[in-house]
Amino acid sequence: SSGINAEYGGSRLDCQLQLSSVYLPGNVLRRKNLNDELMMREYFSEGDLICAEVAEVGNLDGMLKIHMRTHEKYGKLPEGLLIKVPSVLIKRSKLHFHRLPCNATVILGSNGFVWVGPHFIPEQPIEAISMTLRETIARLGNVIRALAAYGVQLFDTIILTGYDISLKYKVKELLKPEVMEHIAQESYEHSQHQTL
Repeated sequence: SSGINAEYGGSRLDCQLQLSSVYLPGNVLRRKNLNDELMMREYFSEGDLICAEVAEVGNLDGMLKIHMRTHEKYGKLPEGLLIKVPSVLIKRSKLHFHRLPCNATVILGSNGFVWVGPHFIPEQPIEAISMTLRETIARLGNVIRALAAYGVQLFDTIILTGYDISLKYKVKELLKPEVMEHIAQESYEHSQHQTL
């Protein structure tokens, strides 16, 4: 069967992305042929970061079958920041894609990978990322690192709260242990008051 092999978040599990499980550019639903397979190999390169959904776990070989059938969400990710956190810190949710009001997107992967980058639509060109947006992405990344360092469960509203708290600091100051602790503690306390 035609497809490409992928790595599942640095784990020991192998993945396979079948050609039939991918929307090709143009999003035309039709039978895939050899030309499509060649185009897929041109579209994806080794080292590309993709966002896909686990469709099935193989019983005999443990191989994960992944798919990218929904073209609005899944596909090759543009420039951004990838952060690994313990997977237990990702709050289970139906929504893993969050378009934040600070002009950035956060994808909280069930495998513990968090991607932060510009708003995007897969398959569509992205404009150059401005310095302001780069700083926003870096700030969000440092907030996520701070929350994870203190074992705070990650979800969209707590990340936004941490982002708002972080605005009184410079981006590089967010890596200081005392600042990380402050952001994590304030964000957690705020989220507890919201749930009451």
